[in-house]
Amino acid sequence: MQVVLFSKMLQDDTIEQLIERAHKYGAEGYDLCVRPGYAVNPDNAAEALPKAVEQMAAKNLKIAMITGNFDLLTVDHPTTIPILSAMDRANVRLLKLGYFKFDPLTQDYWAEVDRIRRAFADWEKLGRQYNVKICYHTHSDHCMGGNCAAMCHLIRDFDPSCIGAYIDPAHMLIEGEEFEVGLAMIREYLSIVALKDVMLTREPKDGHGKMHSEFVMSGEGMVDWTKVFADLVRERFDGPLTVHCQFDMTPEQIPGIMKSEVSFYKAQKERALSAGLAAR
Repeated sequence: MQVVLFSKMLQDDTIEQLIERAHKYGAEGYDLCVRPGYAVNPDNAAEALPKAVEQMAAKNLKIAMITGNFDLLTVDHPTTIPILSAMDRANVRLLKLGYFKFDPLTQDYWAEVDRIRRAFADWEKLGRQYNVKICYHTHSDHCMGGNCAAMCHLIRDFDPSCIGAYIDPAHMLIEGEEFEVGLAMIREYLSIVALKDVMLTREPKDGHGKMHSEFVMSGEGMVDWTKVFADLVRERFDGPLTVHCQFDMTPEQIPGIMKSEVSFYKAQKERALSAGLAAR
């Protein structure tokens, strides 16, 4: 398991600056955003991504995965082939897609499942062609595949070497799914794990309760990280753990917060690995 930083918040950084940050914060590499305006983007990926991989490898860092633009959902997106071909050339094998949103008031759920599965059938072919696994993220807030149970509707029976599950304990908690249960459902497809914490509170509204979720510093929320990491060690998961830092930060706050988040999760990982080895 490699603890890597999601570079979404670091849009203005060069590759050299990303390398410097990773060393300062203790990260083992990056979940690299390949989006317009970033150091590596769809227009320059053919050359810039292999170069970035080489630069990071020279400093003992790894680009463990690529996150495409939020609207990268179907194979006809203009960035699809530029990104996949660059990933194959650079030997980066995990790609995260955007999100299929769902409106329960206007859309038919099972019709959307069928539509998305047709999209994944196309991705499966391209994933096999470029030797890249196409991963979809469990995300709350009316996204299809919001937890592992719903994710199974979308990806079950596809080739797990081409289609993967990117699971998120915080979003699973928001969606009311126990991590251990979700993991059992998605085990065959497990490819990436997101790391961020969340606090759930009751928000009074018109005399009734409404759940409010807020992403908070890790260890201050409701995710049972001891259990999450123990479960991952038990499953012998060895993919990227991507630290999200999904809360507002000023530029001055970024170094302290990112270093703290990485340190928290590396400690959780090492503790779980030690306990797992002792139990064998």
